[in-house]
Amino acid sequence: MSVKPEHYDVIKKPIITEKATMASENGAVVFQVDMDATKPQIKEAVEAVFGVKVKAVNTVVTKGKTKRFRGRPGVRSDKKKAYVTLEEGNTIDVASGL
Repeated sequence: MSVKPEHYDVIKKPIITEKATMASENGAVVFQVDMDATKPQIKEAVEAVFGVKVKAVNTVVTKGKTKRFRGRPGVRSDKKKAYVTLEEGNTIDVASGL
């Protein structure tokens, strides 16, 4: 499977948090993805870019918090996260980058 430029539009960046690290112990990797990305698109993009087999994709939309910026109320943008479960024997080292 060849890597297409639109695959890089689907996957924005890996998420490295405590919760994501716990998920990686069970063979899952967490990415921030495009809000319009579907599960099949995310699966195709991860398989093409990283050369691994994907077992399942679960997505979560995190609503942006209301925060104050210089005294004025503002809203952080919404984010979509994808928990990508990999097949047995496949790994992605997100710490080293591409």
